[in-house]
Amino acid sequence: MHGKVWTKVIKCKAAVLWGPKQPLSIEDIEVAPPKAFEVRIKILAAGICRTDDHVITGALSTNFPVILGHEATGIVESIGEGVTTVKPGDKVIPLSIPQCRKCSSCINPNGNFCLAMNVADDGVLSDSTGRFTCKGKPVYRFARNSTFTEYTVTSELLVAKIDAAAPPEKVCLIGCGFATGYGAAINTAKVTPGSVCAVFGLGGVGLSIIMGCKASGASRIIGIDTNPCKFERAKSVGATECINPKDHAKPISEVLKEITGDSVEFTFEAIGHPETIIDALASCHESHGTSVVVGVPPLSKMIAYDPMLLFTGRTWKGCCFGGWKTKDDIPKLVSDFMAKKFDFDQLITHVLPFNKIHEAFDLLNKGESIRTVLIF
Repeated sequence: MHGKVWTKVIKCKAAVLWGPKQPLSIEDIEVAPPKAFEVRIKILAAGICRTDDHVITGALSTNFPVILGHEATGIVESIGEGVTTVKPGDKVIPLSIPQCRKCSSCINPNGNFCLAMNVADDGVLSDSTGRFTCKGKPVYRFARNSTFTEYTVTSELLVAKIDAAAPPEKVCLIGCGFATGYGAAINTAKVTPGSVCAVFGLGGVGLSIIMGCKASGASRIIGIDTNPCKFERAKSVGATECINPKDHAKPISEVLKEITGDSVEFTFEAIGHPETIIDALASCHESHGTSVVVGVPPLSKMIAYDPMLLFTGRTWKGCCFGGWKTKDDIPKLVSDFMAKKFDFDQLITHVLPFNKIHEAFDLLNKGESIRTVLIF
């Protein structure tokens, strides 16, 4: 491989979104070879994440046409010049957050938002061009990788080599949903043994937060969602009880204060709504509680809140990708999965072939799925 220049364009299938509020369209696309410090990946399995749906609905803006998807497992097909951390044939997880190992965020043990992220992600690679074309038009990438396609190209900084024996249809969740939620409890909140936790939103990320709280030794984990159909599954992964805010006339913060005796130490918002972000903040203990923002908030939305919520002693934290150092930590999480330290059977509700991607999004929007995994 070393010294060989790859010039082969791959023709394959991908789900292209031509514009907001339009249906995904399975198209024939061309995927250009990787340039210097880039990797071309054959996707094996990809998870459906709510963030992908936010682009379809218009809640998140991007350039169009675009190939969505950002939670996957794949095999390195080819590499560009200068790539040293992976080789063709390696099983990998594409990443949405890089790890350059050089910037102030990467060097600091408490940070994972690599400053390479500050380069505008407008759907192209570092040379300001893309690697996808469809019907003669350039197609943009999403979340720095794009995984609803049989092949994708990304930066070497955005690829983590994992155990070759790892089942792709399971460990793809470590590429986003599971790692984000589990790490929010373990790394960002640093949930303490015996503590009381409350999790707002019981989708894939929320359930993963519960798993992280349980692993940290929390004594009481309260799941909160307006869809009671999610309660049984939340309890199966570690929630001790669940609450539907619609069942109460009082604000949820007051309900939690009453049922816990004002002892909620950690709250997590895994939805991304400004209102529930404030609810979660108000629900943790006023003098020593910690609230973590995990759900992706809508762009251009501002949050108005009473500063006394913080003045009295609460800690308000943001969490991106579970606080993990991506290239270092993702392989370790895969190894932990292989060692049966956690189980994804309660998170993966559906496994479908890639050409049924529309059905997968229907399941998500009807609230009937936690994680649907597409197999290529």
